[in-house]
Amino acid sequence: MQRREFLATAAGALGSGLVLPRGLSAAADVPAAHCCDSLYASPQAAMQAPRETLMYTVALYVGTDVNQPDYLATIDVDPASPTYSQVIHRVPMPKVGDELHHFGWNACSSCHGMEGVARRYLVVPGLKSGRIHILDTADAKAPRLHKVIEPEEVKQKVNLSAPHTVHCLATGEVMISMLGDAQGNGPGGFLLLNDQFEIAGRWEKNATGMQYNYDFWYQPRHNVMVSSEWAAPHTYSGGFNPADVQAGKYGRKLHFWDWNARSIKQTFDLGETGWIPLEVRFHHNPDSTHGFVGAALSSTMWHWQAQGDKYRVEKILSVPSVEQEGWPFPVPGLITDLVLSMDDRWLYFSNWLHGDIRQYDVSDPSRPKLRGQIWCGGVLGKTKEVNGRAVSGGPQMLQLSLDGRRLYVTNSLLSSWDNQFYPGLKDTGSYLLQIDCDTERGGMRVNPKFFVDFGKEPGGPARAHEMRFPGGDCTSDIWI
Repeated sequence: MQRREFLATAAGALGSGLVLPRGLSAAADVPAAHCCDSLYASPQAAMQAPRETLMYTVALYVGTDVNQPDYLATIDVDPASPTYSQVIHRVPMPKVGDELHHFGWNACSSCHGMEGVARRYLVVPGLKSGRIHILDTADAKAPRLHKVIEPEEVKQKVNLSAPHTVHCLATGEVMISMLGDAQGNGPGGFLLLNDQFEIAGRWEKNATGMQYNYDFWYQPRHNVMVSSEWAAPHTYSGGFNPADVQAGKYGRKLHFWDWNARSIKQTFDLGETGWIPLEVRFHHNPDSTHGFVGAALSSTMWHWQAQGDKYRVEKILSVPSVEQEGWPFPVPGLITDLVLSMDDRWLYFSNWLHGDIRQYDVSDPSRPKLRGQIWCGGVLGKTKEVNGRAVSGGPQMLQLSLDGRRLYVTNSLLSSWDNQFYPGLKDTGSYLLQIDCDTERGGMRVNPKFFVDFGKEPGGPARAHEMRFPGGDCTSDIWI
C-alpha cells in the first residue's frame, strides 16, 4: 500500500480529520528549526540529518526527600557550545508526585509529507499520577507548558491509568499505552489523543488475551502492532516482590495485534525464561518484519519475524545470573532497555543490576554477535567511577543518535525500585553519560568530556529517565 493510500485508509478507519494541533494554523507559525525538517522520508534520510545539539530528559523527585515537582531538563549536547554537557533549562510540572517516565512527540517520521505538521509538542505523562502534560518546544532550548490532561478526566472517559509509552500516529493522533484501569488493575489498554490533545477514546476494540500492558510498536505496512507485558500498577508501584512472579502477577507474553481490526491475533508466551518482557523494537526498515524484545527479569533477548500470516519468536541470547554476597538469590542482569540503530545493524541493551551496557551486531537477527561492553555502576561492583566521578545505580535508559555514533545513558528505573535496589541514588542523583560507538567494526568508549551530574541540580539531587532529541531519535521514529 502506498503512503497516500494508507493515509486515506487510516484516516477513515480512525475517524479523524488531519487537523493541525492548536497553535499550528499554518506552516508559517512553526519556527524553521521545527517545520518538517525533522520528519524524515526514510531511515537512511534520518541518518544523514545534522548532529543533535540538544536533548530533553525527564528528571524526578518522586521517591526522594525533595518535595518539588518533577521537571523536563534541556541538555546541551553540542561539543562546540560553551554550555556543553550542562542542563540549560528546566520546566517544572504544575504538581508534585507525577513520576515522569516515558514521553514522546506529537509527530514523528510517520507523518512525513503531511503539510504543516511538525515535531513540536512533547507528550509527557506521569506514570504515578496519570497526569499527561503537553509541552511546546517552539523554542527548542526553553520548552513551555502548553496543556495538562488531568487523570480524573482519563479515568472518567476511558477507565485507564498509568500512562507509559507515547507514539505518534500517521493520522496526527497520539497513542499511549496505559498500564492499568482506573483502580490500578490490569490489563490497561491504549489511549488515543486527537491532534488537539483531547481524549478521543481507546484504540483497542477487543483486548481479549491481554493480561498486562507495557510497551508497543506499530508497523501498518504489515498490519501489525506488537505489545509487551509488565504488571498492574498495584503490583509494581510498591517495589519488587519475587513472590509476585510465582503468583502470576508479572507478565511473560508478547502480543501481535491486527492493526486494522485493533484486536490481538497471536500471543506468544515466553515461558519461564521470558519473565517481564519490556521494551519492544521493530526494525526501522518498514519492509522488515524483524524485531526484538528484552525480558528483564529473565535477562533474555528475543527476536521475532513474520512467517506467513503468523509470527515466530525465538530466544537469541541470555545473560547468566551471578552469585553475589548479601543477595538471597543469584543477581540477574535485568535487561531494562534496548535500542536499535537506524540502519538496524546494532543492538544495544543495558543490564541495570549487573551494571553493563552491551553492543551486538544483529546483521543476522537470529545470531547476535557481541562487539562491545562497558561497565558503569551496578551491584557487582566492577566500576565505581566514570570519568573520575563516583557513580551509583546501574545503566538503564538508552538513547542513540540518528547516525548511530553516540549512545546516551541514564540510570534511574522506577522510584520504588530505585529505592529498593539502589537506595543511595535518591541522595546522589542520576548521571547522564555519552558513549562513542564504532559503527564500522563495533566497540564503545565513554566520552571523557561528557558527564551530567543530576546530583548537583538547584532543587537537590534528581533522578533522570528517558531522553529525546528535537530532531528525532531511534526509539520514537516509525516509517509506514
